Amino acid sequence: MLDWLKIPVTRERQLGPLETSLLNVLWKCESGATVRELLASSHVHTAYTTVMTTLDRLYKKGILHRTAEGRAFRYRACQSEQEFKANIVATQMQRLLSSTPDPAIPLSFLVETVSNYDSAFLDELERAIQRKRRELRRKESKKHKKGGQR
Repeated sequence: MLDWLKIPVTRERQLGPLETSLLNVLWKCESGATVRELLASSHVHTAYTTVMTTLDRLYKKGILHRTAEGRAFRYRACQSEQEFKANIVATQMQRLLSSTPDPAIPLSFLVETVSNYDSAFLDELERAIQRKRRELRRKESKKHKKGGQR
């Protein structure tokens, strides 16, 4: 009955402390960074090979881009920090809503949790719902206009 509570581990939680730390540093580097640049900064205090291996893992997980630069690689985050975290939340919400036959159950828990955290967020949630409804109406209206022009 409570299968929807057994949520798989998120992408962010799959990252280890060093992966998270390096990703946070790379989000601050507009042009990305090489292992040497990361070690030269005051933010990373780990062995060269450990940093290199960790960045390679993040690359293989699809979290970083890398480009060859001489004999090294320059690493950049594939997404901004905000996009990364938004995708984690969206994925978890999708899992939560699809984990029970009645999506109203987890939605009611969401509303309850939001109100327990800060009741002012309920107003923000309502405004977000209204914005989304307007956006969907505009899309639907455009869709019907295009369909009627044939």
